Amino acid sequence: MTEQTFRKSTAREYFESLTITVILALFGTTFIVQAFKIPTPSMADNLLVGDHLLVNKFAFGARGSLVDRILPLSDIHRGDIIVFKFPRNLTMHFVKRVIGLPGDHIRTMDDKVLVNGEPLIEPYKNMTPNYTREDFPPPPGAVSRYQEGGIEGWFDPFREKNEVVVPPGHYFAMGDNRDNSLDSRYWGFVPKGLIVGKPVVVYWSYEAESDAYRQTEVRDVVRQSWDLVRNFFSKTRWSRTGRVIR
Repeated sequence: MTEQTFRKSTAREYFESLTITVILALFGTTFIVQAFKIPTPSMADNLLVGDHLLVNKFAFGARGSLVDRILPLSDIHRGDIIVFKFPRNLTMHFVKRVIGLPGDHIRTMDDKVLVNGEPLIEPYKNMTPNYTREDFPPPPGAVSRYQEGGIEGWFDPFREKNEVVVPPGHYFAMGDNRDNSLDSRYWGFVPKGLIVGKPVVVYWSYEAESDAYRQTEVRDVVRQSWDLVRNFFSKTRWSRTGRVIR
């Protein structure tokens, strides 16, 4: 083998290895696991603004694909944290906790969630002291924050007296930071087909303000990148790295 042939052979091996690596990475992030970051405090104190998550996209199935028959899948349970496409804007992803399953009767009273008439035990929830809460669903004809801040009257077709009934194939989701969460109370149920997966671990957490993730202009991105370079070690929440999500 000549030196020129050897160089060509080595370059080809590197190219093939790189190509395979890229293909596997794209396959993995598309079909198996995906990275998401938390932009709002709606799941605090369990998930913080700046937490970067790895999400298992096969946890609840692959939306009817052949993989559903191969991988060990689990049902969606009450209390599971899920990542899903926002039903009112499919370009956005939300992270919330499943509170109501198909067929459940849901209502809230002050700081309690009642599921099928029984108070839900929620050790994960975060409530704001001295916060004035409204019952959900609000009484018929009443004007409440759930109408003014969300989709007015979305719950009326699903109301049975003072409860809403979760329809088949849908879920009722709420944030753990109960008084600071835009969730099912405001815009409706989560269709199962829009559930992307289940977050499993915090692979990195960086101290940041919620507004920073809404700023997408070039100068804002440059400023955020510079902040990351300067403060990577001081603002990284090292104690949260590798934290298993429950």
